[in-house]
Amino acid sequence: MLKIGDFSKLSRISIRMLRHYDALGLLVPQSIDVSNNYRYYGEEQLQIAARIIALKDMGFGLSTILEILIKYDDTKALAEFLSIKMIEIEAQAEENKHRLRLLETTINRLRKDDTFMNYNVVLKTLPERYVASVRKVIPSYDQEGLLWNTMMAETGGMHLQPDDPCYSLAIFHDEDYKEQDVDVEIQMALKDKYQNTENVVFKTVPAIEIASAIYKGSYDQITEVNQVVANWVNDNKYEFDGAMFCIYHVSPAQTPNADEWVTEVCYPVKKRSPASL
Repeated sequence: MLKIGDFSKLSRISIRMLRHYDALGLLVPQSIDVSNNYRYYGEEQLQIAARIIALKDMGFGLSTILEILIKYDDTKALAEFLSIKMIEIEAQAEENKHRLRLLETTINRLRKDDTFMNYNVVLKTLPERYVASVRKVIPSYDQEGLLWNTMMAETGGMHLQPDDPCYSLAIFHDEDYKEQDVDVEIQMALKDKYQNTENVVFKTVPAIEIASAIYKGSYDQITEVNQVVANWVNDNKYEFDGAMFCIYHVSPAQTPNADEWVTEVCYPVKKRSPASL
């Protein structure tokens, strides 16, 4: 029999952790002297201690280690535990590779442009939505209000129920920038289903992966934000996959103060094919 101090030295587990393992039922002393509360361990328990250390090194939590120790002699069950952990670690490794790539490209871009971090680009999926949509060719981009006025005029008596979030947005369908006669579509996500009107189409739009950046203030910043998103897409080996759009989180409809407007610039993207890398 070994006193807890001797067992601690031989197993390379601190006394504090041995007491913690005891409380969890993970590694319980073979006997406790009731007169002085000294804990004693059997030499054969050193093997259990070694197993605990090995499993911790593999990344298992203590609750899972307790389950494993119960089934340790069942080779099939043990292999299943190990296989599940391996898959989990491989997934974490991929996530870490992605984070490292983001860090590397951000550092490189920051060295070239010290204003780069003024806008933070994120990759995310915009969920499937049921929307009210108006799409028309309008005289210029700053005439987008014509579309919103059309939507409000034709749906005013329909008591539309905006979804939460309502994703009020404008999609710019032209392949390039145009000075006039621009193809713009506005959308607003809704909870219920409605019948089409003369100019308003109600439809379901699929989920889409986007690279986006949110900024606060006037629309004068949009060219700079576009450049930041474009750089991110190129640096992180993505490519554009659809029409650019803006989500209006706080728009002129909520406040006339341009300093309070909050806009999210969004670009549909997909992973660049290996052939184009």
